[in-house]
Amino acid sequence: MITIKPFKGYRPPNNLAEKVAAVPYDVINKTEAQQLAQGNPQSFLHITRSEIDLPNDVDVYSNKVYEQAHNNFLQFIENGWLVKDEADSIYLYQQTMGNHTQTGILALSSIIDYFEDRIKKHEFTRPKKEQDRINNMKTLGAHAGPVFLTYKNVEAINIWVNKYITSNKPAVDFTAIDDIQHKLWCVSDKALIESLTTLFKQNVPASYIADGHHRAASSAKVGEMLKAENPNHKGDEAYNYFLSVLFPDHEMKILDYNRLIKDLNGLTAEAFLQKIETDFEVELIGTDNFKPEKARTFGLYLEKKWYKLTARPHTFDENDPIKALDITTLSNHLLDKVLGIKDQRTDDRVDFVGGIRGLKELENRVNNNDWKMAIALYPVSIQQLIDIADSGEVMPPKSTWFEPKLRSGLVVHQFKK
Repeated sequence: MITIKPFKGYRPPNNLAEKVAAVPYDVINKTEAQQLAQGNPQSFLHITRSEIDLPNDVDVYSNKVYEQAHNNFLQFIENGWLVKDEADSIYLYQQTMGNHTQTGILALSSIIDYFEDRIKKHEFTRPKKEQDRINNMKTLGAHAGPVFLTYKNVEAINIWVNKYITSNKPAVDFTAIDDIQHKLWCVSDKALIESLTTLFKQNVPASYIADGHHRAASSAKVGEMLKAENPNHKGDEAYNYFLSVLFPDHEMKILDYNRLIKDLNGLTAEAFLQKIETDFEVELIGTDNFKPEKARTFGLYLEKKWYKLTARPHTFDENDPIKALDITTLSNHLLDKVLGIKDQRTDDRVDFVGGIRGLKELENRVNNNDWKMAIALYPVSIQQLIDIADSGEVMPPKSTWFEPKLRSGLVVHQFKK
C-alpha cells in the first residue's frame, strides 16, 4: 500500500504566495521564463529556471545554473519569501480552471514505493533531462516542484478531504494571470494526519505518475546517492521521500499532446501524403484547423493546409493497451515507417506541444519555418494510462498533457541542508 508522509514545508507568506508561485520549469523555455519573472524578484522561476539570472551565453546545464538556483533558494529564505512551517503538515491543494476543479493531497511520497513499483510509471525518461534534475536537486538540497500523481478513487478519502476544506478556510487563495485559481490548506493536526495516512495505507495499493516522470526518477536516484554517502543511514531521512500531489483519478483532466516534425525525410509533401495513405485515410480540410474529436483521427498541418487522417483498422488493436493508443498508431505507421523517427525521446526532428497552447501554436511554428509539419492528436484517457501502467508497459514519450499544471513554490521540501 502507498505511503504518504507529512513534513515541514517551506512556503511563502500567504500575502506573497501569488508572486512566488510559478509554472513548472519544463513547460516554458528560457525566454518565456525571463518574461514571466521580469520585474518580480520573488518569482520561484529564479530557483527553477535560475539561468534567467545569468548571462545568455551560459549553458543551461552548467554547474553555474545549479549553484545559482541554490544561492537564490537561500536568498529567498533569508528574505522571508520562503518560511518553514513549525509543524509537520499535509497540505490540500485545489485548482479550478473554468468549470473544472481538482483537489489533491500534497505530501511526501516514498522512494521505496517508487523503486518497488507501487508508484507506477507510463513513460520512459530522457537521460539528459533526468540528469539535469539530478544535478538541480542535489545542488539545491530540495524538491522545488512536486510530482503529479493520481490514484484510483477512494470515497473515504474524498469524504475526509471535502470535510476538511468545507470546515476550514484556505491559507492561500489566489487566481493567477492564466485565470486558474489556486487554494492551499495546511493540515497540522496529528490525529487528522494519522487518519489520512491510514486511509492511504489501507485503501490505495498504487499511485500513478501523471506528470513528472523526470522529477520522480531523479528524486529517487538522488535519494539512493545520499543513502550511499551516509554511513549512518536509517531509512527515515528526508531524502527517502519526494514532494508530490495526489489526485483521485476521476478528477483528472488530460489534454492532447501534439507533435511538430522538422522534415519529411526527403519526401515532397505530395509524395508524403501518398505514402501514408496505406495506413490512413487522408481528407483535405483546407485552411480551417482540424482538432480531432474522437480516437483514431489526427489533424495534420502541412504547407498551410489542414488534413484529417483516419487510422485504418489494421493500424491498431483494441485488445492491447499499447496498440490501442493513437500515439502508438502514429508512431509505428507514420513517424517510424515513413519519416524514420524511431525514438522520440532522442530524435531532434520531433518536438512536443501541449494542447493547452492550442492549434494556432502549431500553425505558427510551422508557418515561421521552424518546423515542416504539425500533427494534432486526440487525448489519452486516464483509464488508458492506468491500464498501461498496471500492465507494466510504457506509452510512447509525451503521450499525455495534464491541466491545470501544479504551481511550483507554494510548498518546498528541503531534504538536505
